[in-house]
Amino acid sequence: MAYLEIQGLQKTYPDGTDAVKGISLSVEEGEFIVLLGPSGCGKTTTLRMLAGLEMPTGGQIVLNDRNLTNLPSSHRDVGFVFQFYALYPHMTVAQNISFPLENMGVSKEDIAKQVSEVADRVGITALMSQYPGPLSGGDQQRVALARAMVRRPMLYLMDEPLGTLDADHRMAMREFIREQQTETGVTTIYVTHDQEEAMALADRMVVMKEGHICQAGTPSKVYEDPSDPFVAHFVGSPGMNLLEAKLVAENGHLAIMADNIPIIAHLPTIEKLKPGPVTLGIRSEYLIPDAEGPIEGQIVLVEHLGAFAMVYIDTSWGRLVMRAPSAVDYEPGAPIRITYDPQHMKVFT
Repeated sequence: MAYLEIQGLQKTYPDGTDAVKGISLSVEEGEFIVLLGPSGCGKTTTLRMLAGLEMPTGGQIVLNDRNLTNLPSSHRDVGFVFQFYALYPHMTVAQNISFPLENMGVSKEDIAKQVSEVADRVGITALMSQYPGPLSGGDQQRVALARAMVRRPMLYLMDEPLGTLDADHRMAMREFIREQQTETGVTTIYVTHDQEEAMALADRMVVMKEGHICQAGTPSKVYEDPSDPFVAHFVGSPGMNLLEAKLVAENGHLAIMADNIPIIAHLPTIEKLKPGPVTLGIRSEYLIPDAEGPIEGQIVLVEHLGAFAMVYIDTSWGRLVMRAPSAVDYEPGAPIRITYDPQHMKVFT
């Protein structure tokens, strides 16, 4: 059995809303798992059930061979970091951090030692006598992290902890959280709707939609080999280009046609499929300018993003987005022909 086993976890609210619909997930000790999905997909509800702040309607949660399913949060030995810090304004930074240890009955000498150690690790030693109110968002989040880390729980749970920070603080805290998790080795479940944040932090990403798990895997696996069109479009910036096509029989083989243009012919991966509608997906970096290319279109927008540019092209297949070097001069309104790398074309049925 894995370190954390989530088995058939369900949550139905009294009004009949099914927030989480029987999800299962195995997590190894020391893993950094990111639950990723749009608002309302069930990721925060899942985290709250792991914390004991919500009781599941069905299923079970087993942590290190201990069934937590119906235990109150105070008996679970987990550290929870909220989006809005949840610091006590009338307590100093030191008092905020020491509060969980005081509730556990730890001696004053041990509290002083542990608080000092975690404050040094988090980089807030100079703030210990201050109150949370005047601190920056980044410093408040460090205090919240220190409070969760001070007792070295069996599991860290983080609910969009960077959501209220500006871009610079968010980047710095993202690096900090990953470094601290690597150093401590504590298993971590982290919730976000930001796919870039998820890919930067996760050992494994768990993409959720409407209370279900769509796909779980390493960031590179989910990005390169998405399980369905939703994952393909949700993960990546921009999302994968998607276009409608059809699978047709041709000379005893199957071929894919889009806008009467043959796209992929005789690939072994499609020979097991049946003729009919399919959705094709290809990442922007696998579209290639080619004067003889089969796809003709018009450039409608160019976003220069430093070393590269995102080129938006209207075609008979719909709007496609191509990633290209910024050094190439693309102009809105100009015609363009492109081709694609067939080895990176995904087929969704």
